[in-house]
This record gives sequence, structure tokens and C-alpha cells, in this order.
Amino acid sequence: MRITGIRVHQVDLPLHEGGYSWSDGNRVEVFDTTVVAVETDAGLTGHGEVCPLGPAYLPAYATGARTGIAELAPHLLGSDPTELLAMDRLMHRALRGHPYVKSAIDVACWDLLGQASGQPVCTLLGGRFGEDFPLYRAISQDTPEAMAASVARYRDEGYTTFQLKVGGDPDTDIERIHAAAAELDRRHTLIADANTGWLPHQALRVAAAVRELDVYIEQPCMSYEECLTVRRHTDRPFILDEVIDGVPILLRALADGAMDGINIKISKVGGLTRARRLRDLCLEAGIAMTIEDSWGGDIATAAIAHLAHSTPAEWRFSVTDFNSYVTVPIAEGAPRREAGRLAAGTDAGLGVHPIEAALGEPVSITRR
Repeated sequence: MRITGIRVHQVDLPLHEGGYSWSDGNRVEVFDTTVVAVETDAGLTGHGEVCPLGPAYLPAYATGARTGIAELAPHLLGSDPTELLAMDRLMHRALRGHPYVKSAIDVACWDLLGQASGQPVCTLLGGRFGEDFPLYRAISQDTPEAMAASVARYRDEGYTTFQLKVGGDPDTDIERIHAAAAELDRRHTLIADANTGWLPHQALRVAAAVRELDVYIEQPCMSYEECLTVRRHTDRPFILDEVIDGVPILLRALADGAMDGINIKISKVGGLTRARRLRDLCLEAGIAMTIEDSWGGDIATAAIAHLAHSTPAEWRFSVTDFNSYVTVPIAEGAPRREAGRLAAGTDAGLGVHPIEAALGEPVSITRR
């Protein structure tokens, strides 16, 4: 099988709640997602999706993804997309850095391998653990009262894990955490996710003020070193997210005992091939994982579901389903939440079939 063409589509994804807010005053109302179609001489087409969380969250932005894919595409024509490690190496030789650019292409290659072998991607990633799995719900930053009301609403819809967006004024964040915790009991999990928004002294104040609560602290500060300082001065369980962008920093964090869990965002690390490496290291080290991406629609959610379903339940801390946050479906066959739970599809590959009308005309096409 050889790659004969790469198509790129741009789709706007409005949010059901009207917008999504997190630390440092960041807010997005319509997500700009990129869908990649990798065509082959075998008549099969694989799909992937990359959707940065705006330009001010990670070193990634939507137009950069499409520009980078157009730069990469000519180098990939004629390659075998089912040789996943070879494809990964080829992309990283052709374009240094910019892992988010390569992510959608990598996911599309996994989709093709699954289609060619007649197996779902989760089987190729290690197997299917359980019938389904619970989801977390991200709670957009708002007043303490509004965030507590959102927690209660999603709790009643079946969610059991809540990622509270904090990282603002420490006193307000303390109120937010206490208000949300009051809506939950021991069956639920509460995460205070600062998304790098606090300085260390602010993070330590918040951690001390919520010490009696059953709450996780996630990525309090911008740098790894700042987060490690906070980690060493609090007994709250601790999660790292934005700073874990590859194997070298994960190995350092494991040696430092810097966390109890990490977030694996597929596009942040460069696709499923590299996300699986981090996943398997965490399995060996006993580190819990949130399996997700920066954002996305149906195709990104399918990729998340396959990586999550192939991760043993003991290490699967939480998972998200971004297609339930947005108003525009872009693929049939994508997993859909039921009572706060999700399952990867059982069809070959990702199991998704893009809705051509939703994708619209390609913004770029590269063919042999």
C-alpha cells in the first residue's frame, strides 16, 4: 500500500455551551479543527483530526497545522502508511518539531492499518479492556456558583469525574473548588486544573486551603520546575499535563517522583504512535493517565476512545469525549457517550466515516 494523496479540510466547531474558558482569561467560542484524509493506491482512505485549543494554550495553532501538513505532504507520497514507525521517522526528518502537525497524519495511518488488517485500532494498540469506560467533564471557568451548578448538572447526566478549570485568582479558585466539592461525594473525582495559571506561591496557597478536600491538583504552574516545587510541598495527589510532551520529560518526571498521573494529549506528542510509547511507560511505572487531546470533533474523539480502550482500567484515570461538547457532527460511526461513559468502535480502523458535506471542499490537496 502506498500513499497517493493527502487532502486537508477545515471545519468550525461551535460549542453547545457557547464558549469554553480557562486560565489567564483564555476563551474559545468556535474551535477551528483540521481533518486530514490520506488516500492510497489500495482504494482505502484513512482519516485523522487535529484541533489546537486556540493559539495561546500549547505551541500549536490551527492555521499552523494546515501549513505544516502542506509542507509535509509531498515528502510522504509513495510511502507505505501501514509502516507506522517508518512513517513517524520520515515525518520527523522532513519537519523538525511541530508534533501537532504530524498527529492527524499519524492517526490516519493507524486508521489505514486497521482497515487493511480488518481490526479496530484499539486491538492494534493492545486490546480492548472492558466494555466501556467512564468519562470526565471539563467545567469551563466561571463564578464559583456557576461552576458548581455545572458540576451538579453533569453529575446528574452520569459523569463521575470533573476537571474544574481554575488557575485564576487564588481566593476565587479556592471558592470554586469548595463549591464544586460540595456537590460531590466519595463516588466522584474532582480535579482542580490550573492549566499553568498559578505562580508557585499561589498554587501552594490554594493547595493548603483545600487540603481537607478529596481533590487532585493538575498542572499548577507553567514550568516543570515550578510544578515540581509545588508537588514537593503538598500532599494532594498531583497530575502533570502541559509539560509532558514526550519521552525525555516523562523519564525525568518519573525519576523525580513529580506526579501521580499525567495527561496524554495525542496531538501534543505527535500522534498515536508516540502517545502509545508514553502510555506503555506509564503502565510499567504505575502512573495513572488521562487519555485525551487538546480538542476536536468526531474523528479526534474516536482516536481518543481507541487509545483509552486499549489501556488497562487500573491505569485509565479519566477520558474525555470532545464530540459531545460541540454542535457539528463531522463523521458517522464515531463513539457517543451514554450516561457519562464511552466505548471505542468495533469496526476496522477508527470506525468512522466522514460526512463530506460537513467537511466541505479541501483547503489543500497534494497528489502524485
